Amino acid sequence: MKKKVAFVCVHNSCRSQMAEAWAKNLGSEVLDAYSAGTENYPEVKPLAVQVMEEAGVDMSGYRPKLLSDIPAEIDILITMGCNVECPYVPCRHREDWGLGDPSGGPIEDFRKTRDIIKEKGEDLIQRVKNKQI
Repeated sequence: MKKKVAFVCVHNSCRSQMAEAWAKNLGSEVLDAYSAGTENYPEVKPLAVQVMEEAGVDMSGYRPKLLSDIPAEIDILITMGCNVECPYVPCRHREDWGLGDPSGGPIEDFRKTRDIIKEKGEDLIQRVKNKQI
């Protein structure tokens, strides 16, 4: 049975979107991936979409979502390191990835963030496969 994982940050416009896309791309056999934010935001950051496309991951059609847009019960909750208190989301496992927000920086910052998220996502997928989570 797949685990429901939600990646959460403030705007759901960059890091959490990339994490959702990686989880869907790399771990769809073990994860049902979602992402959400705590505040409304108009669009996914274009540079986030661009650097994911460079890595072969299509994020066209992705849009920012709020916590109310994802399932109420999640198996795994991943926060991105937003320096904010995320609202209570029922889950069996929770961790914070402590990622800096590349928004407003050069494309190289987005690429570094993309690569870190991929590495952390691969580790998460392995832990799920090994039933450590």
